[in-house]
Amino acid sequence: MPTTTPYKPAKPNVRALCRPALIGGIMVVASGPVLAQRSLQPTALADTTRLGEVVVAASKVEESMLQSPVTVEKLTARQLRLTPAPSFFDAIEHVKGVQVITPSLGFKVINARGFTNTTNVRFVQLVDGIDNQAPHIGGPIGNVLGPSDLDIQAVEIVPGTAAALYGLNAINGLANFSTRNPFRSEGLSVQQKVGVNHVNDANTGAHLFSETSVRYAKAVNPKLAFKMNGTYLRGYDWMATDPTDINPNGNATTGLFGTDNPARDPVSSYGNESSNRSNLTLGGKSYQVARTGYREQDVVDYRLQTFRYDAALHYKLTPTAELAYTYRGANFDNVYQRSNRFQLSDYHLQQHALQLTTPVVQARTYFTQENTGRSYNLRSMAENLDRSFKPDARWNQDYTAAWNRATQDGQTVAQAHAAARAAADAGRLQPGTPAFKQRLRELAGINNWDQGAALRVQAELLHAEGQVNVGEALRRGGKALPAWTDLLVGIDHRTYFIQPDGNYFINPEKGEDPYSTLTYGKTGGFVQAGARLLQEKIRLTATLRADKNDYFSTRFNPRLTAVYSPTQRHNFRVSYQSGYRFPSLFEGFSNVNSGQVKRIGGLRVMSDGVFENSYLRSSIDAFNAAITRDVNTGGLSRSQAIAKNQGTLVKNPYTYLRPEHIKSLELGYKAALLPGGRLLADVDFYYNTYRDFIAQVEAYVPINAAGQPLSADADLNTVATALSARAGQARYRLWTNSQSQVYNYGGSLGLRYDVAGGYLAGASVTYARLDRTESGDGLEDGFNTPRWAYNLSLGSENVVKNFGFGLNFRWQARYYSQTFLVTGYVPAYSTLDAQVSYRLPTPNLRLKLGASNLLNQYYVSYLGGPSVGGLYYLQVTYGL
Repeated sequence: MPTTTPYKPAKPNVRALCRPALIGGIMVVASGPVLAQRSLQPTALADTTRLGEVVVAASKVEESMLQSPVTVEKLTARQLRLTPAPSFFDAIEHVKGVQVITPSLGFKVINARGFTNTTNVRFVQLVDGIDNQAPHIGGPIGNVLGPSDLDIQAVEIVPGTAAALYGLNAINGLANFSTRNPFRSEGLSVQQKVGVNHVNDANTGAHLFSETSVRYAKAVNPKLAFKMNGTYLRGYDWMATDPTDINPNGNATTGLFGTDNPARDPVSSYGNESSNRSNLTLGGKSYQVARTGYREQDVVDYRLQTFRYDAALHYKLTPTAELAYTYRGANFDNVYQRSNRFQLSDYHLQQHALQLTTPVVQARTYFTQENTGRSYNLRSMAENLDRSFKPDARWNQDYTAAWNRATQDGQTVAQAHAAARAAADAGRLQPGTPAFKQRLRELAGINNWDQGAALRVQAELLHAEGQVNVGEALRRGGKALPAWTDLLVGIDHRTYFIQPDGNYFINPEKGEDPYSTLTYGKTGGFVQAGARLLQEKIRLTATLRADKNDYFSTRFNPRLTAVYSPTQRHNFRVSYQSGYRFPSLFEGFSNVNSGQVKRIGGLRVMSDGVFENSYLRSSIDAFNAAITRDVNTGGLSRSQAIAKNQGTLVKNPYTYLRPEHIKSLELGYKAALLPGGRLLADVDFYYNTYRDFIAQVEAYVPINAAGQPLSADADLNTVATALSARAGQARYRLWTNSQSQVYNYGGSLGLRYDVAGGYLAGASVTYARLDRTESGDGLEDGFNTPRWAYNLSLGSENVVKNFGFGLNFRWQARYYSQTFLVTGYVPAYSTLDAQVSYRLPTPNLRLKLGASNLLNQYYVSYLGGPSVGGLYYLQVTYGL
């Protein structure tokens, strides 16, 4: 059976609390007093535990949670036991100031303080200080490379920029998951969850959910310990079935709307997007007509499975110095979303990590490998299922001929369009048939999105970092450094390695060998100095970080913080800091043919010449809509309409990528109130300024009949004539920077009350608002954040006779969602999570019957995503 070394509090001592300590396998150093000295009577012990809660992530040293210089949220082991969420990762959604969106049952995205998207490269996710991102994506895929519920010790979240200390593009925040150290938590633990979801789902029947986790840890001797973890999950993913038409006015000039619109583009349907539409002249009028496409459920396998595993070996060099090697791996199948949605199949991630922790030095290096396996792009799959059945040109000919026959037979225009589609689709592959499944397998193996749909990426990440507590080192060496000062320095280096596949990535700097390994690296470091003044009532820190990234000059990030603690229980804080986000691999180097639109990275080495010679798609769409309107209702010929409207075209004003930048000011107050500090209150307010948002713009280069770009001195009429037809456009989606400067602000209030009798109650409210956008060009990432959200919670581990319970209610306001897939309002929604538990001291079993979204009120967390319903589960845990 597992054993955990009990906490044995000693008499608090201010000097002792400033010394280094080993917490959860990570060396951390206290910074300032955690407690005032007092006599430790039995009631005082509980008070001390509450007031002495520590955090690491805020300053990279251990410090009192009350005295943290920036906002930091923490989920403790007790809170994780009380949560009704199905896993510790799901419980993060209930944390103050945190927003979570759900692209998949197996893939959730964490963010804070606005500008959320489905692949959030602005928020960093660490496990024991180690980044667990998928390298080519630039962000984590949920928790597939993270710890299990059996191995999690605590979760710390820093909402707001942390780039000055961490770099790593952590401009919206970071989460650090601390795991259990095998020296202090030994034995065998087993957990089994069984459940059901899709209850009363109109699109499918109920499906079973199962997750099995095992942990074993052993201290072989006082110097050597190890642990092993494994988790296997199976279920049926949430389904995206939104039928809303993205292109409802595609044929407004001809009076065709709704189901009569031949250019319909339902959100959760693919193969009928803008690149799959043609302008057909029928009966003297111009109609926009889209290929039929397929629903998401036709081209995706919603069966979800994840197998993740890790093993760690810990060796104590001295009583206070520890060396640890950790291996993590994961194989998984689920649905993932970027600008498009993907079927991830046989996706593999693995990571090797080596860490050294001593009272003076922390050092770690890790190597992450990613292989996308047999994954594929749903949009490209649907497009090429249609095109492999019949090319666009042939389909358009058949459609035109059938439309003419139908109108000659006296059918209405709307009826003729329906008849034309049926005739052009005759013989089309039907979902579920053997021929359809065979073609889908074939296309999933073709690594060219103009012909197939395969996602074939192999990427690696190598990271090394070191941190030295110079103040502690000098003091230990007998050097003169005042006791009230602290000095910390750190350095890190990271290199990404990509094996170009010819479709998703090429190596632009190896012209003779575009398949040679592509590298992309960064080196950075920081210095942090601190002072404790006026009997340690004032704590000041100043941090300066410098980062040098390939293709960019050195960038500097300062951070200044101050904490005023008039008493141990009341703490006021203020901080100012800035942060840079450098382009991810995909943003900088992508080279994807996607639906006849080439998506290319925004570095000059990838897109040289395209920015200068292209026109904004938005202006081209407006130009062609005006041509259609003048031909259909204005009595002009096509050439006359082109000449009339050519002034609508706008040359692309954007240029090559620069790092994204944020400046942030934060104020806060944290206090332990009531006798014993039972009520913890935390208030924060922030104001951010963003510049150079990294985003995408669609721009088309006019080309001649031979497919070559028109010369730079071509007259506007020649350019306009080319851009008025699909054949005259070389279509690009480019990564670039918004020209806007964006301001947002917000704040939050959280209360946690440790009620007598073992109850824990909590309440929080979060406010986030886009203040204004100067010179708004519409290119900045959508804010995609509800203005208001609140959480209420109540729980106890032992209400009566080992029975416990946990409740959590969450509500968020509706918000405006802006993505490349779809734009519109996400309705407000609320969820009630609940659990009841029973603990059997012998044989150390804990039963939990719980539900996430107990009332089964289906909702979407962002437009284009799946509908999320109730998940009902029974969890049995042994030995934890």
